[in-house]
Amino acid sequence: MEKEVYSLCFMCSIRCPIRVLAKDGQVTWIEGNPHVPGMEGSLCPRGVAGINMLYDDQRVQSPMIRIGERGSGQWRKATWDEALDLVGNKLKGIIDEHGGHSVVLGERTQLATHVSKTFLKAIKSPNHFTHDALCKGSVNTACRSLFGYTDGEIGIDYKNTKNIVLFGRNIFEAVAVKEVNNLMYALEHGAKMTYIDPRVSITATKAHRYWMIRPGTDLALNYALINIILSERLYDAAYVNKWVHGFKELQEFVNDYTPEWAEKETGISANEIIDFAREISRDKPNVIFHFGYRGANHVNEIYMRRSILILNALMGSIESQGGLFFKKGPGAEGGKPARKLVSQEFPKIDVPRFDKAGTPDFPLPDPAHGVGQILPYAILNEDPYPIKALIAYRFDPLMSIADTNLTKKALDKLDLIVTIDINYSDIAWYSDVILPESTYLERTDCVQQMNGLKPQMFLRQQVVEPRYDTWDGVMILKQIAERIGTGEYFPYNSVDELVDWQLEGTGFVRDDFNKKGFVAYGKKQIFWDREEGLKFKTPSGKIEIKSSLLEDAGFSSFPAYESIEPPPENKFRLVVGRNAQHTHVSTQNNEYLNYICSENELWINDKKAAKLGINNGDQIKVTSAVGQGTIKAKVTNLIHPEAVFMIHGFGHEAKSASRSFAKGVSDALLQENIYDKIGGSPAYHDTFISVEPL
Repeated sequence: MEKEVYSLCFMCSIRCPIRVLAKDGQVTWIEGNPHVPGMEGSLCPRGVAGINMLYDDQRVQSPMIRIGERGSGQWRKATWDEALDLVGNKLKGIIDEHGGHSVVLGERTQLATHVSKTFLKAIKSPNHFTHDALCKGSVNTACRSLFGYTDGEIGIDYKNTKNIVLFGRNIFEAVAVKEVNNLMYALEHGAKMTYIDPRVSITATKAHRYWMIRPGTDLALNYALINIILSERLYDAAYVNKWVHGFKELQEFVNDYTPEWAEKETGISANEIIDFAREISRDKPNVIFHFGYRGANHVNEIYMRRSILILNALMGSIESQGGLFFKKGPGAEGGKPARKLVSQEFPKIDVPRFDKAGTPDFPLPDPAHGVGQILPYAILNEDPYPIKALIAYRFDPLMSIADTNLTKKALDKLDLIVTIDINYSDIAWYSDVILPESTYLERTDCVQQMNGLKPQMFLRQQVVEPRYDTWDGVMILKQIAERIGTGEYFPYNSVDELVDWQLEGTGFVRDDFNKKGFVAYGKKQIFWDREEGLKFKTPSGKIEIKSSLLEDAGFSSFPAYESIEPPPENKFRLVVGRNAQHTHVSTQNNEYLNYICSENELWINDKKAAKLGINNGDQIKVTSAVGQGTIKAKVTNLIHPEAVFMIHGFGHEAKSASRSFAKGVSDALLQENIYDKIGGSPAYHDTFISVEPL
């Protein structure tokens, strides 16, 4: 018997709407949801590989309990009751002795994140953090500093843009299908694209203008662009006069940051910078200076991201077609959103977070996501208190937090490590107990509230029964909660019950999702009135170029630029990124995706390689201050001579994931755990490595 199910992909965090076909209990086809504009049936390689994940015999197939040393790979299968009883008993003992705040839960943000937060709130722990902070914490802080909104509350109108600028946002490899299709539509209808990156990526090859910028100098380029836009009055004067706070201070600040100055810093000619500023201003306000998805490169990351947002403000592109917009929720159409468990009353939490986010010590990072890279330091230093247990929910700190050796040293101090995951991730391999989650094709999930120009709701629906002895994550957390005495905060006995509870009061029921996979609150796109109706969540009610968020915390809105020095002799700045085949650290063992891309390589400039005696394809040794490994060289003229590049997510240590085991090098093994101490993001590109032939 054949059936059709509309659902949501979960091969990455984008959650593309999909149409799935199954026959006799087997998934036979996955494609993009044809009812969703911008999808029209298309899907990226990772989305197609969802079938491979479902039928992968190297998945975690039952609860596993460690019987050897951590990381030894010695396990025994367990029943769910045995594994959950073990976790529950150990957690309860830890909570009773050290308090609920000694428990940390880290995850990739997902539809069930409100359940994870509820789990911690119920035990009086503030220590929930997400991968978002490691990816774009400073982007979040930068957005709040200008608009009062987080980056997640801001959207981009790719389809109607006339000119887009991407600062290392490799959009054609780190693929979000709907975004890419909409951008391709704009380019096919005359839009221009500028791409800025020390490396020639796939996106660079599609750009009208590509600048191979000196790594780390994007802020200098942006200050020079602002200088020209202001000095030649290329900005949207009416918009700026009405909606921008701190314009005069900005003018005074950028006065000395000329294109000629920027040329010496960036390697981009002054004339090109001037010509570009004039060109893009002619398309205002239908322009996009993309504020980035991953904004975790340098210790000054918040100011680089602020400079991008300032450029948008000067173009008047905030809340403009073809520019940026604020996502509208159900309230804009008189509707109500799906309920979340975190709306309950919880015991008061009277201790700070483990990372001190939101305290005077670390005031600006968003406590809703935390600062994940602080975890090893918090554990090792027992500051602000001892951490005793970690629950890793589809998140791998060993491959996502810089300096793997430091993270391992910290994890060794913990009394309990529990992983909820589908695959044998490195953190699962290092855990005490693995609780296997069903794949997204084997489960129904919590409601996706999709705010935007047209607020909607989507639903991930179960397509087939679980193939192995796996559970839904929300049921795993509920069962642990039952065992530690907090079960009353989870008023459901199945995911179906939880979804029905979420939908109460919205005016929609589950059957409404069957026809197209989503429901809409209204029919028309909602842009606010640019004359009178813009609603910024800042104290001034305007775009705060001079930021009260920063200034009130004791930080400058306009710090002097610090010149970027070249790497030390015989060293390179390590730059990392994505490709279209893999999602972070989670898909390298997928049979289909592994076949296409089975290991990473180190891109190195051909002239630099020649001096070192390195040829294309050679195995080479790479060494940083914190780690070393071997990797294959990719010798090319398509990368700046000061930088080397590798794809993130390789070098796995979990032997049961045999396809990806020991293939390539983990960037986290090499990266130093340093970060933007204002915005919160890691500084992944501020590590220098040496390269030598074997």
